[in-house]
Amino acid sequence: MNKIGIFVAEGCEEIEGLTVVDTARRAGLEIEMISVSGEKEVKGSHGIVFHADTVIDQADFGGYDGIVLPGGMPGTLKLGENETVNRVIKEFAESGRLVAAICAAPSVLGQAGILEGRKATCHPGFEEKLTGADCKEEPVVVDSNVITSRGMGTAIPFALEIVRYFLDDAAVEKVCAGLVFQCK
Repeated sequence: MNKIGIFVAEGCEEIEGLTVVDTARRAGLEIEMISVSGEKEVKGSHGIVFHADTVIDQADFGGYDGIVLPGGMPGTLKLGENETVNRVIKEFAESGRLVAAICAAPSVLGQAGILEGRKATCHPGFEEKLTGADCKEEPVVVDSNVITSRGMGTAIPFALEIVRYFLDDAAVEKVCAGLVFQCK
């Protein structure tokens, strides 16, 4: 079974993070929320408090097949400032493991040099932070082992592309039916 880690920081966009967690679990994927603050309770950008599965210092990054970064402010800034987050996303990208980011969070991938020569998308206004990327305005962009998306309104398609990356079209269709969501 594939296992995914999703970093959560104080001020992250709740829907972007929790949609990925919920959708992955519906598809039968294992996913752990990893708090970067050292505390398991994380308050999102709209004041919603949720409980992470683990904290960054206790996460077993060798056990994950993919890593996800939700956007939101100031959560994205906190992800970008975190040395472990930067080390992990670079290692995952270089080793061919999934690295996915939504909304403002693709800027963290750009800052880390991961988007150089790749197609990517982000929340409007963050394009200049996607260093070296071929910026697209599509809801979700998949370029090999890197998936990026534009924002809260694209959270379900983003999560479904993560499911497709690990499973297949049939798994995506099954999740869509359960969500009563029109897949492409």
